[in-house]
Amino acid sequence: MQQHPAPDRRAAWQAAAQALVIRELLLQEARRRGVTATAEVDEQGCVEVPEEALIRELLALHAAPPQPEEAECRRYYDSRIERFRTPELFEAAHILIEPAGHDEKAWQAAEAQARALIEQVGDDAQTFAEAARRCSRCPTAAQGGSLGQVRRGELLPVVQEALERLHPGTTGSSPVRSRFGWHVVRLHRRIEGRVLPFEMVKDRIADMLAARAWTVSAVRFVAGLVSGADIRGVRIDPAAIEAELG
Repeated sequence: MQQHPAPDRRAAWQAAAQALVIRELLLQEARRRGVTATAEVDEQGCVEVPEEALIRELLALHAAPPQPEEAECRRYYDSRIERFRTPELFEAAHILIEPAGHDEKAWQAAEAQARALIEQVGDDAQTFAEAARRCSRCPTAAQGGSLGQVRRGELLPVVQEALERLHPGTTGSSPVRSRFGWHVVRLHRRIEGRVLPFEMVKDRIADMLAARAWTVSAVRFVAGLVSGADIRGVRIDPAAIEAELG
């Protein structure tokens, strides 16, 4: 039961019981078919349990679907081509001005310093980098405030929002506030995402389609065992089969 988290004890018992029934059905079928298997050893040196090896071999022999053909992979790629686009990148830099204290007066002084820096550096990249080395309290100061090439979600939301509003080669006209202090933000350039060619992603697509097909095939195989078995005391939910094999 401890391996089947559930909202309550009864649900955990039901999930554990279903798992044990499915396991027993698979073992019985493996023995009925005369399946034999050699236990595998993983990278950590752990040896596979003999019963698990039998189940693995049974499913490999009698439930594994054919590998997806290239035409199927191509159809998937063409119908979902936006999924294979590289993320848009922002090559950016910032200067972090920390308040000298926690009160509002300290925050106001830090904001005034940040605004003064904006006036001083303008849109000049070299001047911005020099100001970052001199004034920024972020570790990026050593690199002239450079944040490198970042994707959405990698920066503080307020900093990302400020970058989104900028044209490449410009510094934000106002500093943005975060819990760390005031940020003077510069966008060096914006690198648009591009669609990856099919040849670059076809193996990944094939692996994904194969895994999906294996789950469907294995679930159908076990469902057939369930429908033909005399099971008492436990009702097998089709979702439980997929949970055990997916």
